[in-house]
Amino acid sequence: MAEGVVAVQIGKLGAALLKEAATLGASLIWKEASALKDLFGEIRDVKEELESMHAYLQGAERFKNTDETTGIFVKKIRGLAFEIEDVVDEFTYKLEDKHGGFATKVKKRISNVSTWRRLSCKLRAIKASLEGADKRKVRYDMREIRRDGRSDGQSRSAYQSLHLAREEEPVGIKKNKDLLLQWLTSDFGKQRMISAVWGMGGVGKTTLVAHVYNSVKLSFDTSAWITVSNSFHVETLLKDIARGFGLGVANCERFCLVESIHNYLQGKRYIIVLDDVWGVDVWFNIRDAFPTNSVSRFIITSRILEVALLATANCLVQLVPLEEHFSWELFCKEAFWQNDDKMCPPELIHLAQKFVWRCNGLPIAIACIGRLLSSKQRTYAEWEKIYKDLELRLTDNVILDVNTILKVSLEDLPFDLKNCFMHCAIFPEDYLIKRKTVIRHWMTAGFIQEKENKTMEEVAEEYLHELINRSLLQVVERNVSGRVRRCRLHDIIRVLLLTKANEECFCKAYNGSGTFSAEGTRCLSIQSANIEPLHRSVVANLRGLYVFERNINIDLLKTVLTTSNLLSSLDLQDARIKSLPNEVFGLFNLRFLGLRNTGIEYLPEAIGRLQNLIVLDCFNAKLSTLPKGIAKLKRMRYLYACTLPSSDEIAPAEGINVPKGIRHLTGLQALQCVKASLETLSNVGALTDLRTFSVSEVRSEHCDYLCNAVSNLSCLVHLEIMAQNEEELQLQGLHLPQTLSWLGFEGRLEAASMLQVMSSLLHLQNLTRLQLVLSRLDEESFSRLLVLQRLCSLQLTNAFEGKKLHFRAMSFPKLRYLNIFGAPHVAQVQIEESALSSLVELRLENFPELLILPDGIEHLTALHRLYIEDACTEVTEKLSSQGGPRPIECSEDLEKINHIPMVVVRMRQKNVWERIP
Repeated sequence: MAEGVVAVQIGKLGAALLKEAATLGASLIWKEASALKDLFGEIRDVKEELESMHAYLQGAERFKNTDETTGIFVKKIRGLAFEIEDVVDEFTYKLEDKHGGFATKVKKRISNVSTWRRLSCKLRAIKASLEGADKRKVRYDMREIRRDGRSDGQSRSAYQSLHLAREEEPVGIKKNKDLLLQWLTSDFGKQRMISAVWGMGGVGKTTLVAHVYNSVKLSFDTSAWITVSNSFHVETLLKDIARGFGLGVANCERFCLVESIHNYLQGKRYIIVLDDVWGVDVWFNIRDAFPTNSVSRFIITSRILEVALLATANCLVQLVPLEEHFSWELFCKEAFWQNDDKMCPPELIHLAQKFVWRCNGLPIAIACIGRLLSSKQRTYAEWEKIYKDLELRLTDNVILDVNTILKVSLEDLPFDLKNCFMHCAIFPEDYLIKRKTVIRHWMTAGFIQEKENKTMEEVAEEYLHELINRSLLQVVERNVSGRVRRCRLHDIIRVLLLTKANEECFCKAYNGSGTFSAEGTRCLSIQSANIEPLHRSVVANLRGLYVFERNINIDLLKTVLTTSNLLSSLDLQDARIKSLPNEVFGLFNLRFLGLRNTGIEYLPEAIGRLQNLIVLDCFNAKLSTLPKGIAKLKRMRYLYACTLPSSDEIAPAEGINVPKGIRHLTGLQALQCVKASLETLSNVGALTDLRTFSVSEVRSEHCDYLCNAVSNLSCLVHLEIMAQNEEELQLQGLHLPQTLSWLGFEGRLEAASMLQVMSSLLHLQNLTRLQLVLSRLDEESFSRLLVLQRLCSLQLTNAFEGKKLHFRAMSFPKLRYLNIFGAPHVAQVQIEESALSSLVELRLENFPELLILPDGIEHLTALHRLYIEDACTEVTEKLSSQGGPRPIECSEDLEKINHIPMVVVRMRQKNVWERIP
C-alpha cells in the first residue's frame, strides 16, 4: 500500500507549491524570503522524487511478499513518505497561522526563519535516506517486474459503469434453504425452536440465513437480526436485541433490559437471528429475556459445532464448500455480471476453470476473484497476468487460500481506493459502517479528490460502491431511495485488513488486552475502556484517533493528544463525555472533530484555532449555542449541531444558536440544525454551496427572511423547516430549488403558503422523500402531490383534513413507504388500479371515521406490510379475532388483504394488538 501513501504526499506537496509565488511575494523579511525559497526548492525536489517513486511502487507492491529486498525497500519508502507528510503539515500550519495582532505576527515571521531552515534540513536528510536506500536497490527499476502498461486511469473499474452496488441471489443454497424454511414456518405447536447453521468462515452461513430470514420475517409479528461479536458483553448484546425489536434502551440496566424484552415479546410470534456466535454462554446469558409460552424461532450461525448443538432436535445445517457446478455458476455470475447470459467466453474457459479450482468451493473467495476479473479486459493475456500474480504467492500446486485471493484483490485496487479500504480497519468487529460517516473520514484524511466534474462526495460514494462491488464490503441497509445507508466488513476480510493495516503502519486497533504499542502507526482505533496502558505508552505522529468505547476516560487521552499535534481526525462519537480537554484546541492540523451523541455541553472560543477543520459533527450532543470562534473556521464544510427528542417523545429537533459570522463560512455544504432568528436567516443566504439545511423554531416574523435565504441556495438537496409551537408558517415567497431530494415541513401552512408550496413541489423532479406535519392538506391540495413521480417515501402527520384520500391511477409509481398519522375526518381511502404500484409499507394511524378497508387495496401487489392503528371500532372488529370468531361478512375484507404477508391492527386505548394471519 506504499504507493497509496506516496500518492497522498504528492498531492500535499503540490498544494504546498501552489503557495510559493504568493508567499514569496508577500514576505517582508529578507531572511525569511531566502529561507522560504530554499524550502520550496527542497519541496519541489522531493515531489519529483516521489512522482518517479510512485510509478515504481505500483509494480513493486505485488512482489514485496515474495522478494525480501523489495519488501524492505517498500517499507523504507513508506516510512520516508510519512516523514515528508510531517514536514508538509508543519510547514502548512506555520505558513497559515494568522493568530494575533500585527506585532505578534511579525514576531512569528521572524521566528519562522529558523523553522523554514529546520524543515529544509529535514527534507535534505530524507533525500539522503532515499539515496542510501537506492544504493541497496536498483533505482526505481526491477527487471523482474514486467510492467503491464496499466494505470489507475486505464483500469476498467466497476464504478465507472455502475452507479449503485449490485445485490445478487445466492447460488447453491436451495436444499438448505428449503430445510430452514420448513423448520421456521411449520409446526407452530412447538412454541420455541432453535435452528443452527455452522461451518468454516467464508462458506456462506450469513448469506444463506439472510436470504431465508428476509423471506419469512413478515410471517411473524416481530423480528430482529443481531450480530454477536467474539468479545460480546451481555448488557450490550441485550441492548442490541432491544433495539432490534424497536424498543428504547436509554439508561436501562441488565434486569430492566431482560424485563422489557420479555414483556414486549409476550404473546407475540417472533423470529430472531443470532449471527456469528462464538460460545454457548451467549445463549445461556440471554435466554431469560425470551418468554417460553410464545411461538418463537431462533436461528444461530457459528463456526463452532458446540454452539450449533444448541439447536432443537435435528434442526442443524452444516455448510460445506460449494460443489463444482455451483462454484462454476457463482464464478460466471460474478465475473460476467454485465452479460445477460452470464456465460464465459470459450477462449477463457480453461483459465477460468483454473481460477475456480483454486478457490476450493469457498463462496467468498469465488466472489472476490470473480468481481476482480469482471473489472478487467476479457482477454486471455489480461486474465493470465492475474493468475500469475496468484501463483507467485503459492508453493507447489496447493489449493488457493482465501487470504491469498483477498490480498490480490486488495493490491489490484487503485491507490486511492486502497487508502479508503485500509481506513476501514478502524472499525470494530461487526460494526455497522455508516455511508456518510466513512465518506467524511475519507475526505478529511485527504484520500478523495474532485475529478471529472464530480464533487468529492460523489467521488467518495463511487469508491464505496466499488468496494461493495468487489465484495470487500457488504451492504446491510439501504435508504428509501435505494442508496447504501450502512455496510460492514466480513470477518475474514476484517482480519486480513487489520493485519495489512498493522504491517503498513496504517492503523492499529487497541482492545485493552495483551501488550500493545502504537509507535509508528498513523491511525489508532480505541475499542476498550481500559486505556491506562495506552496512557503510559508513547504515541506520536498520529493522524487519526477513533474512539469506539462509550465509557472512555477522556483525561487519559490527554497524553496521546499532547504527543500527536499533527492529528487530523478525532472521532469521539457516542462517548460519555461532557467537555473536551484543552489539548484538542492545539491540534492545528485537525480536519474532523466527531462529537455526535456525546454529552458535550459547550465549546470554548478556542475552537477558532482549528483553522483546518472541515467537519464538526455535534449532532445530538448537548450544545445550545456555538461560540463566535466558529466563524473563523473558513474551511468548514459540514456543521451538524442539534438535539433530538427522546425516543418516546414526539417533538421536532431542537436547533442551536449560531454566531452572526456564520455567513463567512462560504464553503459550508451542511448546516443542521440552526435555531431561527432574523440575523441567522439573513446570514444563511450567503452560504450558496449548502446542500443540507434545517432550521427550527421558525416564527411568522422569520418567514420572509427564510424565503429569501432558500431562494439563494440553488444547490440544496435536503431542507427541513420546523415552526415554533405549531405556529402558522407564511411562506408565500418560498421558491424551492429544483435540486431538492429530501423535504420536510413541520408547522401549519396558511392558505396562500399552501398554494405556493404546492406550486413549488410540481417542479421538484428529483424529490424522493417528503414529510409534512400539521400542513392542513385537503382533497385538492393532496391531489397536487400525486404528480411527484420519483417520490419514494411520503409521511403525513396530522397534515390531512379532508374526508377522502384518493390515489388516482398511475400516481406515485415509485412510492415505497406511505405513512399517514392523524386523519380525523377521513371516511374513505380509494386506490385506483395501477396507483402505488411499488408500495411496500402502508401505515394508517388515528383514522377514527374510517369505516371500511381502503378501496382497491387488493391492487397493491407489492405491499408487504399493512398497519392500521386506532381506526374506527368497526374496522378493527372486522379484522380482529378478539372476542370470538369473525362474522361471515368479514370474509370479503379478509380476502382483499390475503396477499399481504404482514397485517397488523392495533387499538392503543383498548390494548388490542393483533397480527392477521
